[in-house]
Amino acid sequence: MPVLHNLRITLEMIKWEHSIFALPFALCGAMLAASGLPAAHQLFWIVIAMLAARSAAMAFNRLADSALDAANPRTRARALPAGHLSSAFVTTFVVVSSAIFIFAAAQLNRLTLWLSPVALAVLLLYSYTKRFTRWSHLVLGFALGIAPSAAWIAVRGSLDPRILLLTAAVTFWVAGFDIIYACQDFDFDRDAGLHSIPRHVGIRRALWIARAFHLIMLLLLIALLPAFALGKLALAGVVAVMLLLLYEHSLLKPGDLSRLNAAFFTMNGVISVVFALFVAADLLLRK
Repeated sequence: MPVLHNLRITLEMIKWEHSIFALPFALCGAMLAASGLPAAHQLFWIVIAMLAARSAAMAFNRLADSALDAANPRTRARALPAGHLSSAFVTTFVVVSSAIFIFAAAQLNRLTLWLSPVALAVLLLYSYTKRFTRWSHLVLGFALGIAPSAAWIAVRGSLDPRILLLTAAVTFWVAGFDIIYACQDFDFDRDAGLHSIPRHVGIRRALWIARAFHLIMLLLLIALLPAFALGKLALAGVVAVMLLLLYEHSLLKPGDLSRLNAAFFTMNGVISVVFALFVAADLLLRK
């Protein structure tokens, strides 16, 4: 069926499997809110909301950037500029994904429903920030960083300032690896008049800023431990994240970005899962 074929291409285009970047941190927020495992229906709707929100955001990003992608040699083979998908189909996908997100939020509590349009606005409007600010990396970081706070609200129906430590940690983590990812478009961003940290300061300095952001992330994760009275297993999770980040940055050199995909896609997926598992183990064994 054409619809199923287009849906498969859309899921490939938005790299649906990379939902793993933010989802484990959202589950961390939910578990911290519940001091263990949340109710099954809460976990179910949190996962649905996360997947739908990310799908809407990524598809909208591809729509917003379709003309830029067509001009960029690295991205011109993507589904929209290559003509494998129509803008109308992707727009419909964004609308349906957004509706599923709002519906999932409504199944959790009143506050998640009220805040769902705000979250969507952050997720969708990020796509335009690189047109006017070099700090778009932090906007993307915040778009993913709200996941643990949103999951906390989903479980508790209110916001505790302590969970903002995890939101800030995810914000700097994502901003750091997005700076790394943007290094490969240094020439195109300069020629197209787009803004990014690498384009404005050069690749060498950009990699140092990414390292600084990841150091800030680690400090925020350390601050999270006493805030929630987490124990040695959670501390081991922070140490594991530190070692994985060190390895990630060791893969990259200013004059050699050939291992960027391994650093960006593989290592960051591992980082989020590892930290979530250690925090989950700490909370469950403590109980």
